[in-house]
Amino acid sequence: MDTLFNSTKTNPRGIPEAPFVEKVEEFIKDPNDFDLCFSKFQERLSKYKFMQESKSSNISQLKIRIPDLENSLKICRTLKSKDEPVETSYQLNDTLFTKAQVETGEDLQIGLWLGADVMLEYPVSEAIELLTEKLADAKENLRISTEDMEFLRENITTMEVNCARLYNWDVERRQALKQAEQGTEKLKI
Repeated sequence: MDTLFNSTKTNPRGIPEAPFVEKVEEFIKDPNDFDLCFSKFQERLSKYKFMQESKSSNISQLKIRIPDLENSLKICRTLKSKDEPVETSYQLNDTLFTKAQVETGEDLQIGLWLGADVMLEYPVSEAIELLTEKLADAKENLRISTEDMEFLRENITTMEVNCARLYNWDVERRQALKQAEQGTEKLKI
């Protein structure tokens, strides 16, 4: 059983591939090991579901972040390409909008939120370069996370099938034992 779970097959990020139990009776040599075996399969299934939840959350965050990065990059490129100041409206709070005049050109400094309430000011060219890198990284992370989600979905299905097969095998085994016991009781009478 341990060798079944210690398979070296993984995806490129090291997520182990789910084993598939073709013949339960060959896999479980001693019926007393059933509970331990079944709990290991359920544990692995739980781990896959936890990873899937984590990847799903990551994908949701990236799907929000990518359009924000694209918009920021578009704004920086627009401001860099203009020669005269640009008048724009922006949201001051939930119900209040106001206008501003933004200086443009190559000497423009752009403030970028880095997270954790930290903003740094960059020359517009550096801001464009940084945003381009962050956008490429976010798109690659989205691709990888989506690939991992598909891998996890397949492995969750495999583990659910394994658990069902193990459970059904145990039910059949118990029924056979019960019938055998009833048969011996009839012989004693």
